[in-house]
Amino acid sequence: MTAAPLHQRIRDEIEGLIRSGAWAPGHRVPFESELMAQYGCSRMTVNKAMSALADTGLIVRRRRAGSFVARPKVHSTVLDIPDIQAEITARGETYAFVLLAAARRAADPDDADEVELAGEGDLIALRGLHVAGGRPFALEDRLISLAAVPEAAAADFAAEPPGAWLLHHVPWTEAESRISAVGAEAAVAELLALDVGTALLAVERRTWRAGEPVTHVRQLFPGEAYDLVARFGPAR
Repeated sequence: MTAAPLHQRIRDEIEGLIRSGAWAPGHRVPFESELMAQYGCSRMTVNKAMSALADTGLIVRRRRAGSFVARPKVHSTVLDIPDIQAEITARGETYAFVLLAAARRAADPDDADEVELAGEGDLIALRGLHVAGGRPFALEDRLISLAAVPEAAAADFAAEPPGAWLLHHVPWTEAESRISAVGAEAAVAELLALDVGTALLAVERRTWRAGEPVTHVRQLFPGEAYDLVARFGPAR
């Protein structure tokens, strides 16, 4: 029986470590130079194995940082408002929310969406980072209308993420989602520990309660970590 090519053996051994759970999501795969020394082979051989693993979604390669075991994607329905904390913990990973900024302010008079959201009151402006398994998962910028939700002024969003707080305290009756692909700008890339220009999934969502605007949020997810799913039937 002909022995498998070395690049295939390298791939199979790394895949086995990943699928067995020995290497958990987020685990750093040895650098190519380390694998070259371990297997006594060329960089081309190692690169061929690593490229195959990346193509199958088992690892994520990041320039300068190295390669890491990929996280299973979080699947969220397009027609619902997801609880990121619940979705991450449901797949067995630790979750944390880091509140980066919080301020109470008036709406920007030149921004029609902000003026509509604020109504007769102020806005709570929040920026935070969702963390899964110790690594950045999503960057969130959110505005909350104090006219619609005055109790948000006293909420501790460092202790409970604003999205989860709203789901638990404010019933919503209507939502609008917009989904697009964007490249990570320098400041965003730094916060998400990604290379500048990395593909991100941008989700913008507005919610209302009985016709009154409640919140507007923009969330940026690394494309490898999150997807949105919709199931529907033909229009009647």
